[in-house]
Amino acid sequence: MSHGKIREEKNCLNCGHLVEERFCPHCGQENTEPRQPFYFLFTHFIEDFTHYDGQFWKTIKYLLFQPGKLTKEYLSGKRQIYVAPVKLYIFVSFITFFVPTLFPQSEDTDDEATEKHSIQKEKEQKKELTAKIIDSVKSGMLAEGYNKNDSIVHKSISKIKKIEDLIDKKEVLSSEKDQFAILGATSMKQYDSLSKKGGGNYKSLRPFAKKIFHLQDRGLKRKEIIGRFVDTFIHSFPKALFIYLPIFAFFLWVFHNKKKWWYFDHGIFTLHYFSFLLLTTLIFILTNHLTAILPNYTPIKIIFGLFYCALFFYTSAYFFIAHHRLYENSKRKSILKGSLLFIINCIGLLFMLMILSYISFITMH
Repeated sequence: MSHGKIREEKNCLNCGHLVEERFCPHCGQENTEPRQPFYFLFTHFIEDFTHYDGQFWKTIKYLLFQPGKLTKEYLSGKRQIYVAPVKLYIFVSFITFFVPTLFPQSEDTDDEATEKHSIQKEKEQKKELTAKIIDSVKSGMLAEGYNKNDSIVHKSISKIKKIEDLIDKKEVLSSEKDQFAILGATSMKQYDSLSKKGGGNYKSLRPFAKKIFHLQDRGLKRKEIIGRFVDTFIHSFPKALFIYLPIFAFFLWVFHNKKKWWYFDHGIFTLHYFSFLLLTTLIFILTNHLTAILPNYTPIKIIFGLFYCALFFYTSAYFFIAHHRLYENSKRKSILKGSLLFIINCIGLLFMLMILSYISFITMH
């Protein structure tokens, strides 16, 4: 509830009706002073998001710890005391995918740093060696009577530099850590050459090969390509999940009485269930970051290991409990329907992830 100062006047500033108490009985606007202290902007924002009157926290409590009850309460008509399902899903989805961006990205490990240092040192040694070879070539040619400005001297030096570039390029191509190799090919030209001799695998993988080799030609390494793919996938995942919601609700509709349960009812259950899944994902992410900053002691590792196991089993059982509580089938029928729905939706989500992975890969840049 807002803590803004109540106006002495009893006319509503929004619609002009008489306001006997705090809220206008006609339009519902709060009869507070239009001008408030600056901090009111922040407190009002927090109130709108979390509803300090208990709406938000009651919704979250039921969603996390009483599977199916929130949906049952909402469908029975008790809607004012809970956050609307669509609004809840959008808010939880936003928080789940926004919070990880607040944490700093992990730095390179000691092994990676050592490897980079050794590669840099090796490059510097090669440059020094090349410079010495060029100096010796110049000295030899000058000793034989060539002028330092002669074209033959410049051509010889140019050839040495080209050889050095080829050696560097060959080493990059042969490094499994720096570059992808697809069916034995490390470039699009090589892939097309091999595809003439090969079978259908080359044709089916050609879009992937074309994308990877295009990125590698732009100078991106294996790790950078993987990073870009992961970023694209994560940014696209909330949209794909939102598209899958009506499909999940459709499967529920197929398995239950059409006269008793409307598609709308299944949609509410789906929104609540997916909001729960996103919340547990957020809990897992936060716990994972917490373990990264805590001391690496065995008791702490055991405690968090047990917590992860408990969270996994609770998340797995949640659907069956919520399904049984809402649809009120017998335990045997509920377990049978719940198992079939769980398997079908796991397959459906797997297909969705495969399609999303393909789209993310093709569209990354």
